Amino acid sequence: MSGGITLLVDGEPVTGAPGQSVAAVLVAAGRPGGVFCGMGVCFGCLVTVNGERDVRACLRDAGDGDVVGTQPREPS
Repeated sequence: MSGGITLLVDGEPVTGAPGQSVAAVLVAAGRPGGVFCGMGVCFGCLVTVNGERDVRACLRDAGDGDVVGTQPREPS
């Protein structure tokens, strides 16, 4: 993808476009989980980004090289 970005999601590379949110990249890539509200009201899209837990994927701009981890719905 020319001018694209690559995230490492649960150890797998996933490509997206600059300006997309983390959630948009994940949905476009067909990753499981999806997005419930898409505007930061719920907590259905929580992920870890670059070691920071509880990031709302729908509100976080995706950056090239970001390391994203899916989170269980409840802390273990």
